[in-house]
Amino acid sequence: MVKQNSLDGWRVMATTTALALAIAQPMLAQEFGAHRLQQAQASLIKITEVQVRPTETDLDLSLGTATQVFELPPTTVLDNALIVEIPNAVLNLPNEDAFEVADPIAGIIQITVANLSDNRVRVMIVGLDAPPMATVGMDSQGLVVAIAPDLGPIAETPDTATTDAPALRIIVTAEKKPEALQEVPLSVTALTEQEIEDADITDLDAIARNTPNFSFFPSGNRFVSFYSIRGISNASSLVNRDPIDVYIDGVPTGLAAFTNLDLPDLERVEVLRGPQSVLYGRNAIAGVVNIITRKPSNVFEFSGIAQYGNFNDFNVRASASGPLAEDQLFFRLSSSYSGRDGYMDNILLNDDVDEQYAWTGRAQLLWTPSAEWEILVNTAFDNYQEGAAPYALIGQSDPFETQQNFNGFNQLISDAQSLKIAYNHPELRFTATTTRRASRTAFKLDGDASTIDAVIRTSDESSTNLVSQELLFQSPESAETFQWTVGGYFEANQLNQVNNGLAIGDDGAAVGFAFPSGSLNLSNIETNTTTVALFGQASYQATDALTLTAGLRYESTQSRLERYESSLSIPGFPTTTLLSLENIETNSSELLPLFIAQYRFNPDLMVYGSLTRGYRPAGINLTPQTAETVTYEAERSWNYELGLKSTLLDNRLGINLALFHNPVNDFQVLTFDSNQLGSVIENADVSITGAELELRATPVDGLNITAGLGYVDAEFTDYPNNASLNGNKLTYAPDLTYNLAVQYRDPSGILGRVELQGAGVTYFEEDNVLKQDPYAIVNARLGYEAENHGIYLFANNIFNTEYLNQAFTFSPLGQLGIYGAPSTFGVQFKAKF
Repeated sequence: MVKQNSLDGWRVMATTTALALAIAQPMLAQEFGAHRLQQAQASLIKITEVQVRPTETDLDLSLGTATQVFELPPTTVLDNALIVEIPNAVLNLPNEDAFEVADPIAGIIQITVANLSDNRVRVMIVGLDAPPMATVGMDSQGLVVAIAPDLGPIAETPDTATTDAPALRIIVTAEKKPEALQEVPLSVTALTEQEIEDADITDLDAIARNTPNFSFFPSGNRFVSFYSIRGISNASSLVNRDPIDVYIDGVPTGLAAFTNLDLPDLERVEVLRGPQSVLYGRNAIAGVVNIITRKPSNVFEFSGIAQYGNFNDFNVRASASGPLAEDQLFFRLSSSYSGRDGYMDNILLNDDVDEQYAWTGRAQLLWTPSAEWEILVNTAFDNYQEGAAPYALIGQSDPFETQQNFNGFNQLISDAQSLKIAYNHPELRFTATTTRRASRTAFKLDGDASTIDAVIRTSDESSTNLVSQELLFQSPESAETFQWTVGGYFEANQLNQVNNGLAIGDDGAAVGFAFPSGSLNLSNIETNTTTVALFGQASYQATDALTLTAGLRYESTQSRLERYESSLSIPGFPTTTLLSLENIETNSSELLPLFIAQYRFNPDLMVYGSLTRGYRPAGINLTPQTAETVTYEAERSWNYELGLKSTLLDNRLGINLALFHNPVNDFQVLTFDSNQLGSVIENADVSITGAELELRATPVDGLNITAGLGYVDAEFTDYPNNASLNGNKLTYAPDLTYNLAVQYRDPSGILGRVELQGAGVTYFEEDNVLKQDPYAIVNARLGYEAENHGIYLFANNIFNTEYLNQAFTFSPLGQLGIYGAPSTFGVQFKAKF
């Protein structure tokens, strides 16, 4: 029963509690010192609005800021008070220095919000007989504390019991709304801003190494990178749609094989595994990588990073942000410049093969004309000038030493723009996102990777231009029992290739060509692909524990080959046209349903089951040998998934598990001729089964452990054109991936971090002869952090493990491969103001 003490007496107790908190402040500072140290370099947040919204049984306390840059703070309890301390923040109300309200609902006698020293804001909520129960979360305007009074023993039933210290939740937008990671019925890995900074994650390779069942296979430059999620790789995506959609601030990257981009100034990353066809405008059969950079802020801030390591590896990153018109118009500028010597030494020419130089820039403008509207303009530019991909003969004594008569080069230039208009009303949310992304690549490399003058692989230009429009209507964030999303998507994607082919030297006969010299133009090509989609999803909370979700997408895709030509030129003879095609079209469409059942046993344990349809449309081959092999069929799959998400040991341990089975019909396989020249997609059936396990733990304050384990069994079940491949494993699909990071941040400023990252067996060709055996690498980081700066020593691949990232057979020379980076080390300096 609730004691009926007088409210006046309890107000005296509230005042006494506040005094006790002031006395105990040094003790609390020590307890949460590690957390504040993690936040010390964050931007100062200006809280301009405090609202209390009571209901009959509970209330929401909302702290508003136009910039939406909150990170969820921890909570603590002292006597009858629940305290939330927000670091790097200032309360800036129009007419008051502090906020206070008495008796907002029964059982809560006082709420105060006030500034503390060293840029902190404290929220204190005093309960009548016991500290209130609360959940800290985010909405579109800022931080929300959902508060319910503790009504004594009656409230502590198995269905309603809550720990005294609510969890520090990770908020994601995987389902196009802010929600806690542990409440999302999907297999999602989320990397927070602090985790990204601690692990120094700046590209897709590093993201994948911290994500189970996500593998990345770079080429040593930005030429062609392969990657896979749950066994489905983009090994054929130079031709067809990528099975994995990569979004950078809402902009789809398009030809994703060229997306090994530098990614500075990141706020968070979300990797969604399994088919994503309902909530994302661009359909993906394997998964989505959602990359979000830091947004403009309402206070002036600057951050910079300078780094130098072996191989003359230098990197400089900087960002600046602030208001152009306070509380309404904000900007953010970020840029990076980097360069290094090559890892591979061409001892024949006494020069590096794969040196790199890169520059990236991003500009954002955020306008919030009112509390309901948000308009964000985003533009980005990337320029990479680098050496050729460092192919080496597999089995040679030193994989980073070669003798070849031509070094080559690679160039990638891209730019992207987006306009996002968001309207957030208590009754309806609406978002319109318009994007454009263009890229141009050109390269030359020694195709035989040897001293002979046999083959120079060349492409004068390959350019893409992708334009998209997404419209999204959603139920309000306050909706609980019934939530819905409906939307539409349009995309136009153009690809042009000019002089993609081979220059055959005097030694061409040594690699199987029947003429001594000349050029083989594999393709001059222009294709246009148009996609239109309508999609929707609805979730109904049938009971307090059970939520049912259903979704449906209709997608129609038209691929059109405008022009194709391949030719052969031999000195002294007229140019011969090998194949010429025009105006070839293929169309495909599909209905893609989704069903999810989600059950919460208690606030700390949730299970879910889902059934999702996956789809890759039919399309056009880029280098067909005959008119009959120009097109290929659509790929379709079902994904069956069971998952569990749990929080244990007073929120110090989180364990997530997912099991999945994914049969795929007409899987799109890229096949080459004997000289790795012409390529076409064939269709085969495959079966994929696997699991993911993720763990986050904080055994003691300051010590953080994150771990991930992924298992995939992906094999061909019916390969119509080559039955001998039935039972073989898919390419670029390691059967095992794992990551472990142990980090300790001491209140004195010392940071130590060790990482273990590895993969199981990986096959590079469908016959499963050429492979990489299991391997693991170890990384380490040691640093000292002060309030506004830090200095770190780092070492990656400490034990100089040799492993293949890419490989193929080039008869008659043998097997060529690209090896992962050798041991690298250096020093890094960070500063924020």
